[in-house]
Amino acid sequence: MGAMSENHDPIRLLDVRGTPLSLDEVHAAVGDDAAGGTTLFVGTVRDHDGGKAVTALEYSAHPTAARELRRIAEKICADFPVRALAAVHRTGRLEIGDVAVIVAVSCPHRGEAFAASRRLIDDLKHEVPIWKHQVFADGEEEWVGAGSC
Repeated sequence: MGAMSENHDPIRLLDVRGTPLSLDEVHAAVGDDAAGGTTLFVGTVRDHDGGKAVTALEYSAHPTAARELRRIAEKICADFPVRALAAVHRTGRLEIGDVAVIVAVSCPHRGEAFAASRRLIDDLKHEVPIWKHQVFADGEEEWVGAGSC
Protein backbone atom coordinates (compact mmCIF):
# COMPACT_ATOMS: atom_id res chain seq x y z
CA MET A 1 0.00 0.00 0.00
CA GLY A 2 1.38 3.40 -0.87
CA ALA A 3 1.63 6.20 1.64
CA MET A 4 -1.33 8.53 1.58
CA SER A 5 -1.29 12.32 1.87
CA GLU A 6 -1.92 13.95 5.24
CA ASN A 7 -5.43 14.94 4.06
CA HIS A 8 -6.59 11.36 3.50
CA ASP A 9 -9.73 9.94 5.10
CA PRO A 10 -8.60 7.30 7.61
CA ILE A 11 -12.02 5.60 7.52
CA ARG A 12 -11.41 3.05 4.80
CA LEU A 13 -14.19 0.50 5.25
CA LEU A 14 -17.44 0.56 7.24
CA ASP A 15 -20.29 -1.83 6.57
CA VAL A 16 -23.19 -3.72 8.09
CA ARG A 17 -23.86 -6.63 5.73
CA GLY A 18 -25.70 -9.91 5.37
CA THR A 19 -22.81 -11.69 3.66
CA PRO A 20 -19.78 -13.41 5.23
CA LEU A 21 -16.99 -11.11 6.42
CA SER A 22 -13.45 -11.29 5.08
CA LEU A 23 -10.36 -10.90 7.27
CA ASP A 24 -8.30 -10.26 4.14
CA GLU A 25 -10.62 -7.44 3.01
CA VAL A 26 -10.48 -5.70 6.38
CA HIS A 27 -6.72 -6.16 6.79
CA ALA A 28 -6.07 -4.81 3.30
CA ALA A 29 -8.29 -1.79 3.99
CA VAL A 30 -6.12 -0.61 6.89
CA GLY A 31 -2.74 -0.93 5.21
CA ASP A 32 -0.76 2.31 5.48
CA ASP A 33 2.96 2.95 5.10
CA ALA A 34 2.93 5.43 8.01
CA ALA A 35 1.47 2.88 10.44
CA GLY A 36 3.81 1.02 12.78
CA GLY A 37 1.00 -0.90 14.47
CA THR A 38 -2.13 -2.55 13.14
CA THR A 39 -4.66 -4.35 15.29
CA LEU A 40 -7.36 -6.69 14.07
CA PHE A 41 -10.19 -7.91 16.29
CA VAL A 42 -12.47 -10.73 15.18
CA GLY A 43 -15.69 -11.51 17.04
CA THR A 44 -17.12 -14.98 16.47
CA VAL A 45 -20.30 -16.77 17.50
CA ARG A 46 -19.57 -18.81 20.62
CA ASP A 47 -21.40 -21.93 21.74
CA HIS A 48 -22.59 -20.52 25.07
CA ASP A 49 -23.81 -17.37 26.80
CA GLY A 50 -24.65 -16.85 30.42
CA GLY A 51 -24.04 -20.52 31.22
CA LYS A 52 -26.46 -21.73 28.55
CA ALA A 53 -25.63 -23.60 25.34
CA VAL A 54 -26.21 -21.53 22.20
CA THR A 55 -27.08 -23.29 18.93
CA ALA A 56 -27.22 -20.26 16.61
CA LEU A 57 -27.98 -16.59 16.50
CA GLU A 58 -29.28 -13.93 14.21
CA TYR A 59 -28.26 -10.28 13.99
CA SER A 60 -30.65 -7.53 12.92
CA ALA A 61 -29.67 -3.92 12.33
CA HIS A 62 -31.69 -0.72 12.53
CA PRO A 63 -31.61 1.37 9.32
CA THR A 64 -29.44 3.92 11.18
CA ALA A 65 -26.74 1.35 12.08
CA ALA A 66 -24.34 2.39 9.30
CA ARG A 67 -24.71 6.07 10.24
CA GLU A 68 -24.01 5.29 13.91
CA LEU A 69 -21.01 3.18 12.95
CA ARG A 70 -19.61 6.12 10.97
CA ARG A 71 -20.19 8.48 13.93
CA ILE A 72 -18.23 6.15 16.20
CA ALA A 73 -15.44 5.73 13.64
CA GLU A 74 -15.13 9.50 13.26
CA LYS A 75 -14.85 9.88 17.05
CA ILE A 76 -12.11 7.23 17.21
CA CYS A 77 -10.22 9.04 14.45
CA ALA A 78 -10.56 12.33 16.35
CA ASP A 79 -9.35 10.82 19.64
CA PHE A 80 -6.43 8.71 18.36
CA PRO A 81 -3.74 9.17 15.66
CA VAL A 82 -5.50 6.75 13.32
CA ARG A 83 -3.90 6.19 9.93
CA ALA A 84 -6.61 3.74 8.79
CA LEU A 85 -9.75 2.21 10.29
CA ALA A 86 -12.20 -0.49 9.18
CA ALA A 87 -15.23 -2.09 10.82
CA VAL A 88 -17.74 -4.59 9.43
CA HIS A 89 -20.62 -6.37 11.19
CA ARG A 90 -22.76 -9.26 9.96
CA THR A 91 -26.51 -9.44 9.94
CA GLY A 92 -28.66 -12.50 9.38
CA ARG A 93 -28.40 -16.02 10.77
CA LEU A 94 -24.96 -17.14 11.94
CA GLU A 95 -23.80 -20.52 13.17
CA ILE A 96 -21.32 -21.36 15.93
CA GLY A 97 -17.84 -20.27 14.84
CA ASP A 98 -19.04 -17.80 12.19
CA VAL A 99 -17.42 -14.36 12.13
CA ALA A 100 -19.86 -11.74 13.41
CA VAL A 101 -17.70 -8.60 13.51
CA ILE A 102 -14.23 -7.45 12.47
CA VAL A 103 -12.57 -4.18 13.41
CA ALA A 104 -9.08 -3.06 12.47
CA VAL A 105 -7.05 0.06 13.20
CA SER A 106 -3.63 1.20 12.02
CA CYS A 107 -1.74 3.87 13.96
CA PRO A 108 1.87 5.09 14.10
CA HIS A 109 2.53 2.93 17.22
CA ARG A 110 1.14 -0.33 18.63
CA GLY A 111 -0.16 1.13 21.90
CA GLU A 112 -2.30 3.64 20.03
CA ALA A 113 -3.55 0.93 17.68
CA PHE A 114 -4.55 -1.32 20.59
CA ALA A 115 -6.31 1.50 22.45
CA ALA A 116 -8.16 2.75 19.36
CA SER A 117 -9.22 -0.76 18.36
CA ARG A 118 -10.47 -1.53 21.87
CA ARG A 119 -12.54 1.66 21.97
CA LEU A 120 -13.87 0.98 18.46
CA ILE A 121 -15.20 -2.50 19.26
CA ASP A 122 -16.52 -1.45 22.68
CA ASP A 123 -18.35 1.58 21.30
CA LEU A 124 -19.67 -0.42 18.34
CA LYS A 125 -21.11 -3.05 20.69
CA HIS A 126 -22.65 -0.44 23.02
CA GLU A 127 -23.90 2.21 20.61
CA VAL A 128 -24.62 0.82 17.13
CA PRO A 129 -28.26 -0.38 16.93
CA ILE A 130 -27.63 -4.04 16.12
CA TRP A 131 -29.63 -6.69 17.93
CA LYS A 132 -28.69 -10.30 18.58
CA HIS A 133 -31.36 -13.00 18.68
CA GLN A 134 -29.87 -16.03 20.45
CA VAL A 135 -31.30 -19.53 20.16
CA PHE A 136 -30.39 -21.78 23.08
CA ALA A 137 -30.10 -25.57 23.07
CA ASP A 138 -32.97 -25.84 25.57
CA GLY A 139 -35.34 -24.15 23.09
CA GLU A 140 -35.37 -20.76 24.80
CA GLU A 141 -34.59 -17.61 22.84
CA GLU A 142 -33.31 -14.18 23.84
CA TRP A 143 -32.92 -10.77 22.18
CA VAL A 144 -29.94 -8.65 23.18
CA GLY A 145 -29.59 -5.10 21.86
CA ALA A 146 -26.96 -2.41 21.54
CA GLY A 147 -25.75 -1.60 25.02
CA SER A 148 -25.82 -5.17 26.29
CA CYS A 149 -24.24 -7.37 23.58
